[in-house]
Parts: sequence; structure tokens; C-alpha cells
Amino acid sequence: MGSIAITSVAFGCIFGGAVFGLILRAALPPYHLVNESKDTVRVAMGLVATMTAIVLGMLISSAKSYYDTQSAEVTQMAAKIVVLDRVLAHYGPEGEGARAVLRAATARLIDQMWSNDLASLSQVSQFAEANAVVDKIQGFSPKDDKERSIKATAMSLSVSLAETRWLIYDQRLNSVSMPLLIILVFWLSLIFIGFGLFTPPNATAITSLFVSSLCVSGAVFLILNMYTPYQGLIRVSKAPMRAALASLGQ
Repeated sequence: MGSIAITSVAFGCIFGGAVFGLILRAALPPYHLVNESKDTVRVAMGLVATMTAIVLGMLISSAKSYYDTQSAEVTQMAAKIVVLDRVLAHYGPEGEGARAVLRAATARLIDQMWSNDLASLSQVSQFAEANAVVDKIQGFSPKDDKERSIKATAMSLSVSLAETRWLIYDQRLNSVSMPLLIILVFWLSLIFIGFGLFTPPNATAITSLFVSSLCVSGAVFLILNMYTPYQGLIRVSKAPMRAALASLGQ
């Protein structure tokens, strides 16, 4: 399911809990709604609300950390691509072929990473993209110490670049813990049942519950989108990679 579908289900459960609480309020005998009962329910819901706030904060923090890590790795990869291109430029005419391969591989990588099809960034394509540059550099025939040093530096950078690309690919397979998310939505639904149970059935109260449900569901949507930083609405910027691509070959 996509992030919008999951968020819609979460909203339905949360606001549905509030509606169920309102219905339950009308169905219960008056002695169930005395002040002592209200105080007990409020204390119990306060405990659940505290646990929910902790879990929700933890999930948002984890998602933000994941998003920031992906963004930093993209910037790091762009920097390595530019440095590798500059190193190859110092090798001479033989390095121009490797620079052309690097530029083509970078262009394909940008298209693949920000594609909505995760399969486009497959292991096979990763092997092909990573090996193309490495194979080209390995084919160099250095004639002096300077060229041998440049080749060694280029090999080190190309291997480091391949490692970063594999790391990004592997991390893209991660996602938010669905059992944890289900428990969170269940707790939120319980809290809103408690809200509905002691809320007068008027337009102001119902609107308040609706908006609150929408805001909490928005937090779920935010978490899901930050865990899909290349396909969701909140995307890692491709600007560093495009800037790197524009500078290649110059």
C-alpha cells in the first residue's frame, strides 16, 4: 500500500474511534458517565496518550534521521563523482574514456534513483554501473609514477563511490516498522474513543475531533514519506547530483 492509502486507513481508524465514542456516549446509561467514571477514563487515556506520544516522537525522529542520512549520502556521492572526474582529468588522454563512462553512468544513476520503480535500481544494474567505471580505470597502463599514483587514487575513489551507491540501494529497501505503526494507530484510536465518549455531540466538538484526527494522520503520512525519500512527496534533492553531472567533463 502507498503512503496515501495507509494514511487514509489510519485517519479512518482514528476518526472512526471518535465517532464510535460519540455513539457509545449516547448508548450508555447515565450512571456510566458520572464524574468518577470520567476521571478514571481520563487517567487511563492519559497513560495511553503518553505512550503514544513517545512512540510517535520516536518514529518521527527515526524517519527524519533516515531521511537526513540519505540526503547526506547523496551529497557525499556527488562530491566523490566530481573528485573522481577531476582526478581522471589529470591522467591525460587515456582518462577521457573513463570520464565519458563516468558521466554516462552518473546520468543513468540519477534517472534510476529518483524513479518511482524501485526495481529500476536493481542489483544487476548496480553491478553494471559500478563495474563500468572500475573496469575502465583498471584498464589504464600507467607509464610513470605520476600516472600510477593517479590510477591508484582513481581506483580508491571509484571503489568508495561504488560502496556509497550500494549503501544507498540497500537502505532504500528499509521501511517503517508496520507492526509498530499498527500499534500506534490502535492506541490513537483508543484515545479518540475516549475523547468521543465525553464530548458533547455538537458541530464544534465534532469538527475539533475531525481536525485533530487529520493532524495526527498527517504525522503518519510524514513518517511514511520520509522513509521513501526518492518517491514520496518529501524527496531528497537531486540538485547535488545534477550539479555534479553538469561539472563532469569540464
